[in-house]
Amino acid sequence: MAVAVVMDFAGATLEQYDRVMELMGLAPRGPAAPGGLFHWVARTDTGIRVVDVWETKEQFEKFAEEQIGPYTQQAGFTGPPDIKFVDVHNYQTTP
Repeated sequence: MAVAVVMDFAGATLEQYDRVMELMGLAPRGPAAPGGLFHWVARTDTGIRVVDVWETKEQFEKFAEEQIGPYTQQAGFTGPPDIKFVDVHNYQTTP
């Protein structure tokens, strides 16, 4: 079942986020990571919020362990995000 992942990174900046994306080899408006269905990021009053939809929670957790954790540390994020998971009933994409 698809899962939405809401990640709030306190104190993080969009510049740090851009560095993480570069380290991951992911381009703006480009394809998502394998298993990822949708992704967006926005600045918040306290840092940044990243929202993804993944094919499965397990795929996200593997990606987080292998890439999100190490690369956010390398880019200077001050700590791990606050994460919320939501089961997705439906999602749509463009052909």
